[in-house]
Amino acid sequence: MDQAVQSRPATPDFAAIKQRQQATWASGDFAVVGTTLQIVGESLAEAIDLRAGERVLDVAAGNGNATLAAARRFADVTSTDYVPSLLAKGRARAEAEGLAVTFRTADVEDLPFADGAFDIVLSTYGCMFAPDHARTASEMQRVTRAGGRIGMANWTPEGFIGRLFKVIGAHVPPPAGLKSPALWGTEAHLHTLFGDVARNIHVQRKFFNFRYASTAHWMQIFRDFYGPTHKAFAALDAVGQQALARDVTALLDELNVGGPNSLVVPGEYLEVVITKR
Repeated sequence: MDQAVQSRPATPDFAAIKQRQQATWASGDFAVVGTTLQIVGESLAEAIDLRAGERVLDVAAGNGNATLAAARRFADVTSTDYVPSLLAKGRARAEAEGLAVTFRTADVEDLPFADGAFDIVLSTYGCMFAPDHARTASEMQRVTRAGGRIGMANWTPEGFIGRLFKVIGAHVPPPAGLKSPALWGTEAHLHTLFGDVARNIHVQRKFFNFRYASTAHWMQIFRDFYGPTHKAFAALDAVGQQALARDVTALLDELNVGGPNSLVVPGEYLEVVITKR
């Protein structure tokens, strides 16, 4: 009996994990990195065939890349995130472009909207980081109307960001029992999460190119501004920081296709369009 109890997988404390995640994404300044990803939101808006006047919800929106892409196509857009400071960045961007967007603090695992309230639900590298995968997918499905679409951009496990998180996890282990965010970048997991309600799940492998002046430039930006790497380095002593920096640098050097005078690292992701029954 004791052995059986000891062999049970750890049950993650989602509430505690989420609290730490909120602090992680509020640290640094994700917008510095987020604005470089704008092309992903534009591509997703085209892939999902977004139409003017459609009711669009951007979940875990960060500083609003998918939000802005939808608003530029004259959709009725609501942008949500559980980090108010990130929503403020998105609001400033929308105001600068004269785009009409509703901003609302909300958790993707507990969306404050009615069933079927939206024609389209979008997420670019956002929902994949919520700790409870099944609940996140359920909420996204719930607020999408019958026949509506869910569009996502999710990093793959074997791509650059997936490998980066493995490197970080080797130095700062994630909470026990927590599923990897990179599972959202696998077709099998998407079918597990959405297959019961989807009429169609269309997946395309794509690449976002991280373009920086050098490896050192990337390291400086991500250590200072990208929440997960910022917090990982902060959790380590000086020796641990040096070891993590060495391993991340090795990964960057391995994947760099920009030559000796620049850094260009292709980051593989899945562009996902799900049509709800």
